Amino acid sequence: MVLSALGERIDVMANLTLVYGMRLLPADEIVSVGEAPVTLKNGNEAHVTLHVLEGSREQIEAQLRLSIDAFFDFYPEI
Repeated sequence: MVLSALGERIDVMANLTLVYGMRLLPADEIVSVGEAPVTLKNGNEAHVTLHVLEGSREQIEAQLRLSIDAFFDFYPEI
């Protein structure tokens, strides 16, 4: 067992799954963004936080690269 930077318990795993989704929508049409449920084999439910990136294609791509790097910084043990 390992603790993440956020203090969450993480069991060391041989294989991981990154769950993500992407969709482009007109920026002025979005009212709110929530989280998506994920059902695990053991019956438990986890949640995936959804993030919003706005700008030109180049700006969105740059922000996404930074977000991916920052995400893995939260889990230095993997």
